[in-house]
Amino acid sequence: MNSKTKGASFAALFSVASVWFGSHAGGGFATGNQTTQYYVQYGWFAPIMAVIAMAILALVIKECVLMYRNHSFTNYKDMFVEMWAPYSKLEILFEIYMILIVFVGTAVSISGAATLFTQFGAPYGVSLVIIGVILFLCTIFGAGLVSKASTLMSIIILICSFSIFIVGIVNKSDVISNIFATHQIDGVTNNLPGAFWKAIVYAGYQSVCIPSLCACSGVLKKRKDASKAMFLAFLMNGIALALSATMLLGWYKDFMAADALALPTLYACRTMNIPILYYAYSISLCLCFISTGVTCVYGIIPRFSSLKIFDNCSERKKSSIISMFAIIVSVVLALTGLVNLVKYGYAYCGYIGLFAVVIPMLTIGHIKNKKFAEANPDWDEK
Repeated sequence: MNSKTKGASFAALFSVASVWFGSHAGGGFATGNQTTQYYVQYGWFAPIMAVIAMAILALVIKECVLMYRNHSFTNYKDMFVEMWAPYSKLEILFEIYMILIVFVGTAVSISGAATLFTQFGAPYGVSLVIIGVILFLCTIFGAGLVSKASTLMSIIILICSFSIFIVGIVNKSDVISNIFATHQIDGVTNNLPGAFWKAIVYAGYQSVCIPSLCACSGVLKKRKDASKAMFLAFLMNGIALALSATMLLGWYKDFMAADALALPTLYACRTMNIPILYYAYSISLCLCFISTGVTCVYGIIPRFSSLKIFDNCSERKKSSIISMFAIIVSVVLALTGLVNLVKYGYAYCGYIGLFAVVIPMLTIGHIKNKKFAEANPDWDEK
């Protein structure tokens, strides 16, 4: 980040923004469950709150990327040690947050896929076991294939989701227009303080993407590049989330009456009777859940493989034991159901993320980044 260095290209900025977009717009986002519970159920201003949440997260990630690049860190742990210094042991807060959200994320993936199976007649409990076994086999034998397929599945699910958003908005244009005109939704009491709080919590648990974004920030050459990349990412994520919220506002009464809160976007797609879109969305959603689950399990393995009880184990055996443990715990959590996992599991992770990442990075992190820029004017972008 030298002021004499040429700034990053648009392709580089887009690549960084896409990491955040890919992390956010996965299976959880595509179900519509998160959007409903964190935005739609609080009132007509749901799309506005969605944009605010993404703006807050963009500012947080920008400070993280700046601190990571300022000190040439190679891992996120060192970055949080620096942020909390001289009370560096508080870095453990982010470690706790990461471990919890990985377990919850895996449980959401298993529960989401199992809930999807129930739409085709399979019992929920049996589906949980099947998905758990598939995840275990993938983490042991097919992780490479799942990793390669995840990008393709993400692209397909994004195309399907945006298609559903647009068609769904058009189908309910009269309902949505009335909502924005009257500021009233059937069955919903406008709760602005609650909506704003949930937007902050949403930013808290979405902070899980920070390690990945810091790791790929090497393509950013100047300070202003961090702001540019995050603004681009904010537009991508903010528009996607706002569209989702707008569509679900129109369908809220319908999917709640049908008891379809778990997978409201799928309900809307099925009701609109577009078979090709429905089946393409269902398949890509299932594969996206599996891909996310495998990624989450792999996030747990490095954190436990160094324990002394594994000293005499081969890498394959360590991975197998930790994977099995993580999946069993996640299946047990998944018994609570997708709606409860999103409502409570993600919320508690969001609370920790709020106090471990969002607030400290916007205060302590911002101040330290500003002081670093003042002390290192050659690095400062004028």
